[in-house]
Amino acid sequence: MQTETPKSAVYFDGACPLCRAEIAHYRASDRAGALCFVDVSATDTCLPDGLTRPQAMGRFHVRDTEGQLLSGAAAFAEVWSRLPGWRWAARAAALPGAIGALEAGYRLFLPIRPFISRLFGELQRLRGRIDQAQHR
Repeated sequence: MQTETPKSAVYFDGACPLCRAEIAHYRASDRAGALCFVDVSATDTCLPDGLTRPQAMGRFHVRDTEGQLLSGAAAFAEVWSRLPGWRWAARAAALPGAIGALEAGYRLFLPIRPFISRLFGELQRLRGRIDQAQHR
């Protein structure tokens, strides 16, 4: 009898076009099914103890296979460690001082995320209109 490998739960903002694109990339890379993706923008989403909806919407979170809730750079490193094409990034994040530097970069990114997400969404819509026009 084969036991199922525990999955890490990835909590993401499905209302964010940038986040959706990133998660789509991770989903495509997750051929082994090592991750469970949870859209926290859905109001009926069940969140783990210790994570509120505003926290989940404002920052990237992952519950690892041991039940520990990670956020920010540590959460990304957990995701990378579970995906074959990203394990190099997890190894780099494990180097001394790397998580601190990644976390600092992530904190700088968070305030501009809404602007970048809107811009990314607009670019996607424009690209969709161009694709439609080319197929007419």
